[in-house]
Amino acid sequence: MFPNTVFTHQPVLAARCIELLGQGIERAGKQGRALVIDGTLGLGGHSELILQTYPQVHLIGIDRDKQALARASRRLGEYSCRFTAVHATYDAIGQVAAAYHDEDYPLGGILMDLGVSSLQLDDTARGFSYARDTDLDMRMDQSSGKTAADLLAELSDVELTKILREAGEEKFAARIAREIVKTREKTPVTSSAQLVEIVRDAIPAPARRTGGNPAKRTFQALRIAVNQELSILKRTIPAALESLAPGGVMVVEAYQSLEDRIVKQAFSQVSKAATPEGIPVAEPIAFQLLINGAEKAGETEISNNPRAASVRLRAITKLSEPAERTREYHV
Repeated sequence: MFPNTVFTHQPVLAARCIELLGQGIERAGKQGRALVIDGTLGLGGHSELILQTYPQVHLIGIDRDKQALARASRRLGEYSCRFTAVHATYDAIGQVAAAYHDEDYPLGGILMDLGVSSLQLDDTARGFSYARDTDLDMRMDQSSGKTAADLLAELSDVELTKILREAGEEKFAARIAREIVKTREKTPVTSSAQLVEIVRDAIPAPARRTGGNPAKRTFQALRIAVNQELSILKRTIPAALESLAPGGVMVVEAYQSLEDRIVKQAFSQVSKAATPEGIPVAEPIAFQLLINGAEKAGETEISNNPRAASVRLRAITKLSEPAERTREYHV
């Protein structure tokens, strides 16, 4: 459906994302003119397709990773007159939307493709992958903040347990945390190989033999903690939804249950009528879900792009006329 590019990165559920965002561009835009914000620019795969498909759209790509911004900007060079790159975390969507507000280009679409990017996973020096021995950095923005190694050196076993349990859903969180503290008393924990070995030593033998690499959840938890992913996501969605023009659409792709739960709850909350105490009539509904539940990738896409296996896609639209037009927008 879309032209091939020289980049190997494959955007997940690309056609569906473009279709859903297209509804927002059509409804909120002015004769095809609209602003779209890609809150997780990455290598620019989704953004490139948006710019190709909608020739009057101006797109703003946000990313906290300077390396990703540089790569995506080169990729999207031919669209430089319609593309703007912004170095920020995606909780800046509201401020960015306000800064680039233009009545002739209403904000018709917001896209967020959550989690660690292919660029970050494949770059050994970034420390995201447990499959390669490297320094434990894990910062999406390497220009600021503490590294995973810093957290492992500074946090107590209680604090580490909380992170592993809440951000990694790791049932052996306490055992792993104690083993980290025990190890660091002898030598700093600074490499991915060290951490993998610590996790293997900490968990029961039967657990090591099931469910893939036993360090997977620990690495996920540390990455989320280093980058404050869940707290940032929680404050991003309300501001992003508020920024949409009437008729605009927000699409979010999540790859693990913690993120998807936040998106699901936020979308559900704003798409249901609220009846304040003592008032017999419910307040008008301002948003409408575009998808029942979450959509998943098909078998063909997963076989071509294994990263798509865990995706959960959700979409919502801001109604042009609250309450009166909810049926029109449900697809």
